[in-house]
Amino acid sequence: GEFVDAGSDIITVHAEACPHLNRTIQLIKEKDILAGVVLNPATPLSSLEEILHEIDLVLLMSVNPGFGGQKFIPSMLDKIQNLSEIMSNYDHPMALEVDGGINPENVGEIKQAGAGVLVAGSAVFKAKDYKKAIESLREG
Repeated sequence: GEFVDAGSDIITVHAEACPHLNRTIQLIKEKDILAGVVLNPATPLSSLEEILHEIDLVLLMSVNPGFGGQKFIPSMLDKIQNLSEIMSNYDHPMALEVDGGINPENVGEIKQAGAGVLVAGSAVFKAKDYKKAIESLREG
């Protein structure tokens, strides 16, 4: 309830941190907000099978979480594309978000694979000009 009380309209949880993911998603949805699930790079998409009909967002980590500035894991492109195809079979809108190693050189292929929301921390915040960095990501 604290996140909702603070104004959150979406809560995203790591699948790997929730032994009872279905129940966690239900608790979030009972607060009348959006629910998302994060998957680490090595976590199989099959872990989403029982909950995709209930969630609003899937965030695929394209680096191993823990610190910024890591390189995008190239094999994640196939995983993004596979998840995008799976999500297209559902009747409700879901966002496919990708976080990790996103930069102007790879953003185009990440979008083309099916990502609609991108997290680009180091690509923006390590740049000398934030505005130009964001523009180059949007153009990619």
